[in-house]
Amino acid sequence: MPEEFESGMDNHETIRPSGGLDNSVYIGPKPFMNYVTAIVMQFTTKNASEVIIKARGKFISRAVDVCEVAAKRFLEGSVSVKDIKIGSEEFTNKEGRQVRVSTIDIVLIRN
Repeated sequence: MPEEFESGMDNHETIRPSGGLDNSVYIGPKPFMNYVTAIVMQFTTKNASEVIIKARGKFISRAVDVCEVAAKRFLEGSVSVKDIKIGSEEFTNKEGRQVRVSTIDIVLIRN
């Protein structure tokens, strides 16, 4: 698992290995509204021009739902989807097997 997924930062900002700060929200097992709130906070209090929502595997559908709720209910008319990137990552699981998992990045921008 990439180290930015394991950062454990509560404010949903991620410190990249290169040391740069970015406006990414990584979707995982936390309560749904935590992620919606993180996106809204990035746009409102941090004044971000764009926020990237990232997810892997079974959390991809949750990422789409979080994006839609944030954009259509909480930030209605002020943000829109700029880009959606899909892909896959291959890594070695705990049993030592090579596993491929799907990924998605959804980029929201301020209108």
